[in-house]
Amino acid sequence: MNKETELTRKRYNRTSHFYDLMDRMINPELRTKAIRQASGKVLEIGVGTGSNLAYYLPGCEVTAIDLSPGMLEKAKGRVREAKVPVQLMEMDAQNIKFADNTFDTVIATCVFCSIPDPIKGLQEIKRVCKPNSKVILLEHVRSDNPILGVIMDILDPLTVHMGPHINRRTVENIRTAGIKIKNVEDHYFKIMKLIVAEA
Repeated sequence: MNKETELTRKRYNRTSHFYDLMDRMINPELRTKAIRQASGKVLEIGVGTGSNLAYYLPGCEVTAIDLSPGMLEKAKGRVREAKVPVQLMEMDAQNIKFADNTFDTVIATCVFCSIPDPIKGLQEIKRVCKPNSKVILLEHVRSDNPILGVIMDILDPLTVHMGPHINRRTVENIRTAGIKIKNVEDHYFKIMKLIVAEA
């Protein structure tokens, strides 16, 4: 694990104590819309404290990974809320310990703002997905408004101490990783995006 990844783990171990307050920025209806598109064998990247687990529909079998042991400890309490089998594992999204062509769906919600090398993480998603499987990402991104985008760039070095980068260009990163975007739905002044893609 490189230095930046280890720093990210430490940040999120600290943040795990109050992460649920931050996670409330995701509207429950939007979370439902994202998670309920999952089917089959599912990999959730960056499960955090487990806020998504109760939203999976029967028929899913979920493997949920996170870099932070502190986050996973919190998520354990939410496994019982799930209507589907859930396995929690400590794992780095930049180095996913599963074979190629393993999963039918990959889900992430507000994760690629924090992964040190987001393109590497997205390439790992592509690798572990079965052909033509679904990738569902609910992510906050850099604003395409010229003024707001510059403000986000200026503030980013401050916000990253809490965990997330606020100026990631995730849609472009997905394409760079070789994942085909099927639909992008804008929310919150286009800063939050629900992205449905195909690996």
